[in-house]
Amino acid sequence: MDATIDKDLSVQEQIYSALCYVGETEPEEILNACDEYLRRHQKLAYPHRIIILKAMETVVVNNLSRLDKSTAKVVIFLASNEMTKSKEVVYDWQEAASDVLVAVGRRFINKVMEEVLSKFQPGILPHYFILQTFANLSMSNVFGMVPFLNSILGTMLPMLGLAKQDTMKCVFCSALQHFSESIQEYLANLDKAPDPTVRKDTFSNEIFSAYEVLFYSWLQSREAKLRLAVVEALGPMSHLMPSDRLEEQLPRLIPGILALYKKQTEAFYVSKSLCQILEASVNIGSRTLDTQLDSLLSTLHPQICAPLDSSVPLLVKNHNEVLRCFTVLACSFPDRVLGFLLPKLESSNERTRVGTLAPPQQPRYLVKRAVVQVISAMAHHGYLEQAGGETMIEFIVRQCALPTDPQPRKQTLEADDLTSDQVRNISINTLFLISTTVDRMNDVLWPYLLEFVTPAQFTNALAPLCKSLLHLATKRQGEGEDAFLISYDTNANLPSPYALTARLLVVASWPYLGDGRGAAALRLLNGLQPNIHPALSQLWNKKIPDLVEHSVLIHPPLNQLNSYSSFPSEKVCLIPTWGFLWMGSAASRRRQHSQSLCFERAQGLASCFGICAVNHLDETLAKLEDFVRSDIIRKSAGLFSLFKDRSDTEVEKVKSALILCYGSVAVHAPRELVLARIEADILRNIFQYFNTKDLMLKLCLIRSICMIGQAIYNSAQSTAFNFARKVELVAQMMDFIKSEPADSLRTPIRQRAMVSCMYLVYPCCGLSFPGGWGSTTLYPDTVSALKDLLKCVLQKELTPRGLQSMFEHLCPWITSTKEHERERAVELSATLLEFYRGKLNVTTVVPFYNLGVLMALFSPRCSDSLPSIRQRAVDCVYSLLYIQMCYEGFAHDHKDEMVEKLKTLKQGLENPDYTVLFHTCYNIVIAKRFPPDQLMSLLLAMFEGLTDPDKNCSRAAAVMINSLLKERGGVLLEKVPEIIGLTHSKLQGLDEEHVRKAAQQTVYILACQHQTAVVSSLLGSPLPFDSHSCTMWRSLATEPTLTSPVLELLVEKVNRDVPYKENKSFLLGSSCERIATTLPLAATCALHEIMSAPESGPAVLELYPHLFVTLLLRVSCSVGVQLPKNLQSRERRSIGPSTSLEPCSCAVETLKAMLARGGSEEVARSVGNAGGWELMRSAERHHDGIALLARAMAKHAAPRLFPIVKALIPMLNSVYDGQRVTTTAFFAELLSSNVVNDLILLESMMDNMTGRQRDSCTAVRQLALRGLGNIAVGSPEKARKHGAQLLASMIDGMDDKDDPKNLVALEAMSSLSKLLGHMEERDVHSVLLHIAIRIRPFFDSERHELRKSSITLFGNLTKFSSGNSEDVFFEQILNGLVTLLLHLQDPKPEVIKACKFALRMCGPVMGCDGLCDMFQNHLHEDRSLHYGEFMNHVCKHLMQNYPEMLNRLILTNLFYFKSNWAEIRAAAPMFIGETGSQPARRALSLLLKDPVAAVRVKTAETLGRLVRIV
Repeated sequence: MDATIDKDLSVQEQIYSALCYVGETEPEEILNACDEYLRRHQKLAYPHRIIILKAMETVVVNNLSRLDKSTAKVVIFLASNEMTKSKEVVYDWQEAASDVLVAVGRRFINKVMEEVLSKFQPGILPHYFILQTFANLSMSNVFGMVPFLNSILGTMLPMLGLAKQDTMKCVFCSALQHFSESIQEYLANLDKAPDPTVRKDTFSNEIFSAYEVLFYSWLQSREAKLRLAVVEALGPMSHLMPSDRLEEQLPRLIPGILALYKKQTEAFYVSKSLCQILEASVNIGSRTLDTQLDSLLSTLHPQICAPLDSSVPLLVKNHNEVLRCFTVLACSFPDRVLGFLLPKLESSNERTRVGTLAPPQQPRYLVKRAVVQVISAMAHHGYLEQAGGETMIEFIVRQCALPTDPQPRKQTLEADDLTSDQVRNISINTLFLISTTVDRMNDVLWPYLLEFVTPAQFTNALAPLCKSLLHLATKRQGEGEDAFLISYDTNANLPSPYALTARLLVVASWPYLGDGRGAAALRLLNGLQPNIHPALSQLWNKKIPDLVEHSVLIHPPLNQLNSYSSFPSEKVCLIPTWGFLWMGSAASRRRQHSQSLCFERAQGLASCFGICAVNHLDETLAKLEDFVRSDIIRKSAGLFSLFKDRSDTEVEKVKSALILCYGSVAVHAPRELVLARIEADILRNIFQYFNTKDLMLKLCLIRSICMIGQAIYNSAQSTAFNFARKVELVAQMMDFIKSEPADSLRTPIRQRAMVSCMYLVYPCCGLSFPGGWGSTTLYPDTVSALKDLLKCVLQKELTPRGLQSMFEHLCPWITSTKEHERERAVELSATLLEFYRGKLNVTTVVPFYNLGVLMALFSPRCSDSLPSIRQRAVDCVYSLLYIQMCYEGFAHDHKDEMVEKLKTLKQGLENPDYTVLFHTCYNIVIAKRFPPDQLMSLLLAMFEGLTDPDKNCSRAAAVMINSLLKERGGVLLEKVPEIIGLTHSKLQGLDEEHVRKAAQQTVYILACQHQTAVVSSLLGSPLPFDSHSCTMWRSLATEPTLTSPVLELLVEKVNRDVPYKENKSFLLGSSCERIATTLPLAATCALHEIMSAPESGPAVLELYPHLFVTLLLRVSCSVGVQLPKNLQSRERRSIGPSTSLEPCSCAVETLKAMLARGGSEEVARSVGNAGGWELMRSAERHHDGIALLARAMAKHAAPRLFPIVKALIPMLNSVYDGQRVTTTAFFAELLSSNVVNDLILLESMMDNMTGRQRDSCTAVRQLALRGLGNIAVGSPEKARKHGAQLLASMIDGMDDKDDPKNLVALEAMSSLSKLLGHMEERDVHSVLLHIAIRIRPFFDSERHELRKSSITLFGNLTKFSSGNSEDVFFEQILNGLVTLLLHLQDPKPEVIKACKFALRMCGPVMGCDGLCDMFQNHLHEDRSLHYGEFMNHVCKHLMQNYPEMLNRLILTNLFYFKSNWAEIRAAAPMFIGETGSQPARRALSLLLKDPVAAVRVKTAETLGRLVRIV
C-alpha cells in the first residue's frame, strides 16, 4: 500500500490490481488491512487514499455475499469517516468513499443507513456527499431505501432553507429527483415490494413542500447549473404531488418551465421535464391544461423546427422529447393541435414547413391539394377579389407548372398518398373552372394571367394558361372593344406585345409538346390579334416575316434566348425565327461596291509626260510640282470625309498616275540633265507616297523606281554619280516585300520589288516586267527575278568567298523543314552554281577552300524526300566538282568520266534505294575526287548535316561520315579528340535513333583505327557521363575483337593510379578524408557502360577473372571514399546519369554489370535478393556484403573461383586495409563451402587465415577467425583434423589484447561454437574451465551480440562437461544460472533464444529431473514463455533440490536489482518473490522506487504474491 504514492498511472493500476487480486482470496483480510492502513496513515494524500478506497469498493462488489456483519461495519465506518472527514468537497476522494457505502448498502442497507443517518441531524446542514449517498442508494437499492425516505424527507425539508451555496442546492435537487424516481419505481412494482402498503400519499405533502422551495425560490437563480438541477427534479416530482395541488400549480408551473427555453439552458432537460409534467397533468385529468395549450404549442413549435444535427446527441434527444410533448398534447387535444399546425404549412420558410410536418407527418402533396381546394372555395365566395387574391392565383399557376413524375408511382393502400401529377391535374381543372364558371373572377384573371406566359418557369403551365386566356379573351371581345383591349401603360408588369408574339411563336413551333401547348399558343395568338397590332389580323393570314417592319420585335427573342435553356427544342426554333425576321428588315439591305483599276490609262498619261520631258524637262517638272501642290490629291478632313470611300479610291488613282509620270520623265529626260533632277525634284516628291497600303500605288512606285534606276544607269555621268538615297530606296523595297503575306503569292509586289532592287544596286540589265496585271505566270516571274538578282550579287564577287557568302544566306532555306522552301532554295543553288561555273575564269591554280563545306551541304540532299530536290542536288554536286577541277587547272570543257556518271543517277532518283545512292555518291565522287586537305572540313560540315530536319538527308550525312572515316580515318589521329567532341555535341542536340546509331558507328570506326586515342578522349568527358557519353562507350562493345583490348586498357587505367588521396583537415585532431582520384573513377564508369551492352558478353567471359578481381578490389578501395568537390556539385546538377558517380556505388554497379554480362546472372540476383549490394556500400557492413558475394559465387560460379582465389591471395598483404578486409571476408565465406576443398584450396586458405591473426587491422583479424570457424560448415572433417590448431586460434582471439570493443572475442566465441561440434573431447577438456571463466563476463555485456555468443558458447560447452570436468563445470552452471534465468527477459530476442538453448543444454547436467523437464518442455525457441509461471515452478524445484544454494542464488539475483536493463530489473523481483526470502522483501520495497514504471509494476505484483505466500 505504500506504493500507492507512485505517480505513474500504470504502477497505480498494478497496485490497485494487486490489492483486488489478494482481496479475491481473502476479502475480509484485505478490507481490514485497508482499514488499518488508512487509519494509521491519516496524513496520506487523498489521491493515494482513492486507490485504496476503489480497491475496497471492487472487493466489496465482487465478494458482497461473503462479507460478515463485522467486516461490513468496519468498512461502513471507515467509508463514512473518509467521506465526511473534510468539510470541503473533495470530489474524487469523497465520491470513492461514497461508492464504498453504496456498494455495501446493496446488502447491508440498515447498517449503512444507521451510520449515515447519524451524520444527518435535524437543523444542521449535512455534508454534500451525505445527500449524494442517499440519492445513489435510492437508485441502487430501491426496495431497501424507500422505507427510509419518508423520515429522510421530513428531516431534509427544513434544511432546504439553510442551503446557501449553489452546490448544496444542486445536490438537494439531485436527491429529490432520485428519491422521486425510486418512489415511482417502488409504486410501479408493489407486487415485489417488501411493504405493499406504501402509497403515493405517503410522500405527497413532503414532495409538494420541496416543490415550493425549488420552484418559487431556486428556479429563479441566475446560475444555469442550478436551474438545470431544479428542472430535472421538477419532472419526477410532479408525479408525486397531490392532484389538487398540481392542478392548482399548473398555471404557474408550465409558463415557468416554458420560460426556460429563452434562457441559455440545455433545451433537452427542459423538454424532458416538461414532458413529465404534461404526462402527470394528463394522468390527473387536468382541466387547466386546456388554457395553457396555446402557449405550449407556440413555444414547442420553434423547438421542433430548429435545425437538427445528428452528430450532437443532446439535439437529437431534445427533438425526441418535444415530439413526445406533441404526442401527449395530441392525445388529449387532437383538433386544436391540428388546427395550430395547418396554417404553419403556408409559411415561406421551408424549415418551418418541414418542422410543422414532423408531428403529424402529413404528405406535402396532400397539403397542396387542400390549399388548392380552399382557394377554389374562396374564388366562388368572392374572397379572391380582395387584396392578396393575385397571390392565390399565382399559387394555382405554380401548381399547374409542376414537373411531371419521371415514372409512375406504384399504387399504395394509403388514401392520402398523392403524386405531383395528381396535384397538377387538380390545379389545372381548378384554374379552368374559376376562369370559365366564376364570372366575378374575369376582372381578376384578365389580363393578369398574361404575366405568366413569358417566364420560362411557367412553361409547363402554358397549355391551361392559353386555354383560360383564350376563353377570357373571347368573353371580353364580346363585351366590347373597351373591355377587350389591354392598356399596357397602366399594367406595367405585363409583357410587351412583341414579347408575347415571340414567346407564342416559339412555343407554337412544337404544336403538340407539353399537353398541346403549341396549338393552344397559336389559338391564343389568333385571339390576341387586336392587342398585338391593329394590322396583325391581315398579316396573320399571310407571312410572319412581314412583321419585321416593327423592329422592336427583334429584341424580345434575343432577351428570351437564355430563358429556353431547359427547353432545347423551342430554343432551336427561336434562333431561325429571329434570323428570318432580321432578313426582312430594312437595316439588312446591302450595297454593292466595285473597284476598277485604270493602270493602262495611267501608263498612257505617264508616256505623254515623258515625251514632253525630252525637250522640256524643267517645264514638265514644274507642271508636276504644281499638280502635287493642288487640292486634287489632298484628303478632306471635314464632315464629308464620312463619305470618303469613292474619293479615296479616286485620289489613289491620281497618285499612281503622278508617280508613273515622274518615272517616265526620268527615263525620257535628256541624259546630261536627268542626274541633277533625280533627288532634288523627282525623288523628293515620290518619297512622300511610300507610306501606303494601296496595291496599285505600290506597283506604280516600284515601276517608277525601276525607271529612275535605268535612267541613272543610262546617264553619261553614272559612274561618278553619288546616289545618296539609294540605301533608303532599297530599304523601302524590302519593306514592300516584307509586308506581303508570307504564306501566299497574290500580287507581283515581290517580283517587281526585286527587279527594282536589281536596277538600284546592279543596273546591268534591261527593264522588263514579264506578264501583266493578274498574269498566270506570277510565280515563275517572281522566281526568275530572284535568280537574276542573286546572279547579279554573285557576279559582283565571283570568288570562293563570294560563293560562301551567298550560301550562308541560302543554307537555312536549303535545310528548311518545309519542302517548298527547300525546293526553291536548291533550285536557286543549282542555278547559281551553274552561273558561277559558267562565269569562272581561273588564271592561276588556287584552292577551292570551301569545297568541303558546300559538298557537305548538297551531297546529303541527294536523298531528300522530294524527287525534284534530289535531282537538283545532284546537279549542285556535279557543278561543285567541275568548279573544283577548274581551280585545279582543268579546262572548262574538260569532262571527267566519274563525274559524268552523276547524270545517269538522275534517271533513278524518282524511287531510289537510298542506301545504294549514299554509297554510290561516296564511291564515285567523294572518295576518289575529294582533296585530302579538305577532308576535315568536309567531316566537320557533314556533322552539321546530322541536324537536317529531313531524316533521309540526316541519314545520308551519317552514312557519308562513317564511310569517310572508314576509308580515310587512318590519317586523322590528331583530330580524334575533336571528332569525338563533335560527335558528343551532336548527340546532345539531337534525339533521333538513326543519329545515335550513326554516332556509335563513328566511335567504333575511330576506335578500330586509334584505340588508345579514342579511349583517352572518352575518359576525358566530364563526369558523371551523360547519356550521350554512355552511348559512345557502349559503341565499343559491338565487336569482341575491339571490346577485349578496350576492357584491358580500362582495367590497366583502374589499377595504374592510386584509388584515392587522403586530405587532412586543417582542424587539429580531425580525421583524414579520402578523395577519389579521377582516372580510376572514370575508367570504372566506362567499364560499367561497356559491360552494360549485351554485345560485350564474349569479351567479358574472356577476361572474367581479371575483371572480377579488379572490380572487387576497386569496391574495397571505394568504401567511404568521397568525390572531389567539383564532382560533388556536378553530380547534383546532372540529369539522369546511367550510374551513380559516388565511387563505391559506381564500383558496385560495375561489378554487378560484369557478373550479369559474364554469365553469372544468378550470382548478381542472389546477392541482390539478400541485400548484399547495399551492404557493400556500407563501411560498417561491407564485409557482410562481400560474404554474400562469395557465397553466391561458390554456389553458382564455382568453376571460376580457382583463378580468382589465386589472384586474390597476394592482396592479403596489400598496403590498403580495405583490400585486405575485402579479400579476407571473401575467403572467410568461401571456407564455409565445400567448393574450396574440391578446388584443393583449403589448406592454403586456412594457412593464410591463420597468418592474418597478427594483422594490424581489427576487422581482418575478426574475419580471419570467422573464416577458420566456417571450416566447420564447409569441411567438417578438416575441422576435426586440425582441431587443436583451430582451438588455439580461437582462444588467442578471445584473449586479444588490442580489441577494446571485443569484436575479435565475439568472432572467436561464435566460431568456437561452430567448431565445438566437430572437435575431439580430449582437445576441449584441457581448456574447458579456461573458456567458461573467460566468457562469463560477457553474459552481462552491454552489447547484445556478446551476450548472445557467450551464452550460446556456454551451452555448447556443456557437451564436454562429463567425466572429470563434471563437478567443475556444474559449479560454473550454478554461477550463471540466475543470469541465464533473468536474461530470458532480455530486451533482445536473440539473447532470449540463446538463454533458452543454454538452459536446455544445462538441464541434464544439473541432476534434477524436474528442472530438466521444465527446461526441455517450456524453453522452445519458437514458443512464447509465460515467465511468471515458469519462474514459479523453477524456484520450487530449486528450493526442493538445492536448498543449500538458495541464499547464494538470491544474493546473485539481488545484484540484478541494479541492472542497466529495466526488463532484467523487472524480472529479478519475480525470482525473489517465489522464494519468499525476508531480506529479499526488504530489497523489494526499495525497488518500488525504481524510475521505470514497469519495474515498479512487477515489484508491486510480486509483493502481492509474497503476501499470499506469507
